Amino acid sequence: MSTFLVEIVTPERKVYAETANMVSVTGVEGELGILPNHIPLVTPLRIAPVTIKRDGKVDVIAVNGGFIEVRKDKIVILAESAELATDINIERAEAAKQRAQQRLAAKQDQIDFRRAELALQRAMNRLNIIRK
Repeated sequence: MSTFLVEIVTPERKVYAETANMVSVTGVEGELGILPNHIPLVTPLRIAPVTIKRDGKVDVIAVNGGFIEVRKDKIVILAESAELATDINIERAEAAKQRAQQRLAAKQDQIDFRRAELALQRAMNRLNIIRK
């Protein structure tokens, strides 16, 4: 079966670099399943897990926004932040979720509401990765 290189890069570091058979992401327009020799494309990503299938294994990474660039033999995900399930601290993620929920309940101005909403999405994404 054909494979391609998958790299997930944040401003701080390269989070992931492996050869894969398939990648599933959530773009702003919906779910994308990418196989080798996919047509080239660039699209923004939502705060959602990225699932990478390789040699009978499945890797799931919490990606918090960014872009995906698909080339014939390589996929590059430029993410605002990304974490492997093994790197996520569940207590810290739960605390972030609770803080975001409290800020949402306070119903302050629109900017704070949107920031709290995004913080909640990021925390829930991280918790969902751990629980899979």
